[in-house]
Amino acid sequence: MPSRSLCHVLERRAYRRVTWRLIPFLFACYVAAYLDRVNVGFAKLQMLDELGMSETAYGIGAGIFFLGYFLFEVPSNLILHRVGARTWIARIMITWGILSAATMFVASAEWFYLLRFLLGIAEAGFFPGIVLYLSQWYPASRRGRVMALFMTAVAISGVIGGPVSGWILDRFAGANGWAGWQWLFLLEAIPAVLLGIMVYFYLDDSIEQARWLSAEERALLLARLHAEGIGMEHRSVGETLRNRRVLLLSGLYFSFVMGLYGLAFWLPQLIRTLGVQEAWRVGVWSAVPYAVAAVSMVLVAVSSDHRGERRWHLALSALVGAAGLVAAGLSRTQELAGMVAFSVAAAGILSIMPVFWTIPTSFLRGASAAAGIAVINSIGNLAGFLSPYMIGAVTDATGEATMALYVLAGFLVLAAAIAVRLDVGSAYG
Repeated sequence: MPSRSLCHVLERRAYRRVTWRLIPFLFACYVAAYLDRVNVGFAKLQMLDELGMSETAYGIGAGIFFLGYFLFEVPSNLILHRVGARTWIARIMITWGILSAATMFVASAEWFYLLRFLLGIAEAGFFPGIVLYLSQWYPASRRGRVMALFMTAVAISGVIGGPVSGWILDRFAGANGWAGWQWLFLLEAIPAVLLGIMVYFYLDDSIEQARWLSAEERALLLARLHAEGIGMEHRSVGETLRNRRVLLLSGLYFSFVMGLYGLAFWLPQLIRTLGVQEAWRVGVWSAVPYAVAAVSMVLVAVSSDHRGERRWHLALSALVGAAGLVAAGLSRTQELAGMVAFSVAAAGILSIMPVFWTIPTSFLRGASAAAGIAVINSIGNLAGFLSPYMIGAVTDATGEATMALYVLAGFLVLAAAIAVRLDVGSAYG
């Protein structure tokens, strides 16, 4: 029987191997996913005038993605639970890459709506599937920092995607007779297809299949998960969907996503209102808030893990995000002050994600975890439809998006209030 200190060393080595094997690759996959989901915010800088679309029409098209996402999220995650992550995530990435590239051919608002809706169907299940997948490798005590490392892909996609998207819009405009926004959809879809093919050959569906771990390491990791699973809830799918904690988490996530996608879809345009006009400069400026958020996500998640506390980390992050959005509205004509405000908003909003997703995986297991994670994500992401539509409608009605920023801040305050009332127990249980 190995000593306690030897077991500790073996455990640390095993989790280090798992992290280096899984997280960089899944991180790259999520960057590709998030770019294909929100690059429409940069395409907007050119495509609205070319297609004769209004701000409201753009908001509907940007958000209708989430209706398809909502309808197919739970079935998709249940299929992933049945057939395994390797096959299903590969299918998701390849089909969404193809559909994202096809958006370059839209010629009207109606075709834009259709392709965005189909893109939502194609991508449904990807994010909750990865959350479920990681919960099958890591115990709750390690999950916050691991989720942060994975989910900083959202922030890094902003750091990378902003300058790259702005450069594509300027550099490729007119090449082969296509507009810059058409090249944007095509070039940023290619990584999703290539990574989708790689998923099938690279990922293992479970710890048992991971031959790159020793038999001793596999046994140790399985034992850690088994010990944690004692006392966890095993519910039917129907019971899970009616569970009070699941519904509260869905409401919190909805309020959070209102702020997240309001920022993601409209940041390029909002930066323009600060006086930045060239597409490449918009791209560079938009990277700044996401770079700040990438650091904040990791720091908040590590703090949450170390303290074994989730509620107040969620609530305070949401309030910081709300304060940043309000400050952005108040400083809408001042370039430097506006960027500081957007950076604060991004740091607060994005720091919610990794801490939040440790909670459902701490009390759900098996098929109930697949269903619970999916329903939380699908209900929450309905805000991805409402948020850009609301900002577009307010912008059309008032000529500016300032009031919409205040409404989004209100939703983040609501998220903080729900977080304080959550019964999450120990962060590790």
